[in-house]
Amino acid sequence: MGATVEGQGAVRARRSVLYMPGANERALEKARALPADGLILDLEDAVAPDAKEAARERVAAAVASGAYGRREVTIRVNGPGTPWFADDLRAAAEAGPDAVVVPKVESAQTVREVERRLEEAGAPDHTAIWAMVETPRAMLDARAVAGASERLTVLVMGTNDLAKELHAAHVPGRAPLLTGLSLALLAAREAGKAILDGVFNDVRDLAGFEAECVQGQQFGFDGKTLIHPSQLEPCNRVFAPAEAEVARARKIIDAFEAAGREGRGVVTVDGRMVENLHVEEARRVLALAAAVAGAQE
Repeated sequence: MGATVEGQGAVRARRSVLYMPGANERALEKARALPADGLILDLEDAVAPDAKEAARERVAAAVASGAYGRREVTIRVNGPGTPWFADDLRAAAEAGPDAVVVPKVESAQTVREVERRLEEAGAPDHTAIWAMVETPRAMLDARAVAGASERLTVLVMGTNDLAKELHAAHVPGRAPLLTGLSLALLAAREAGKAILDGVFNDVRDLAGFEAECVQGQQFGFDGKTLIHPSQLEPCNRVFAPAEAEVARARKIIDAFEAAGREGRGVVTVDGRMVENLHVEEARRVLALAAAVAGAQE
């Protein structure tokens, strides 16, 4: 639910992560004021081949400016095997974003190659790798990808490419994609990594978008990647804990701690037994609520 536990119990809100075209200077400036938890400054799909080099320079300067405040700022490079991949990685390493988003990751070997190139280019320790998993092979090898490197912190679902590779239809409920979504989610959770749901293509269909956010949140995704600012409000709302959920979490923790002080081994809240797993989940909810509140300051 919208957060990632990292390091010593720290929680980072990743409810909404918005793609911004790296060739569009006005869009990069606009992103400074948008209520997104994270930004992906895109050098890949959003940039025409003849604009790749200029976009690379513009995105690197935007990251280095430090103008995005608390937002997690990442750069999506062009994929392995493209003419721009090596130069994109070098420029990203020098700019030092929060992460480099790598498309078309299908193997642990690719992750390790990206890590090697970043380190050779002098990338700071805080620059993580976000691996996009968007092909049948990536779904089947997601476990190896997720566990390939400590620098890799996030898997990003590429649902458009996955649907294309599967010859699948884009339908409400995403039934053709559920197996792939589940495999990637299982791999991320086993490795202790975050995972972001894929994009929703119809920016006019906010009801359909919100329904897909609810589905992703119920599955357990940390948040969702977005293609338009109009999607931010429903996404942030769905992937944040509701007030009732926060109140119940506090109630569970208070009851559990009171039982411990009184030497009681059995704890019930509203007629339901509370165990350690419920307390752990309650603490995660409160940590996420605090992270969301911090992101909104």
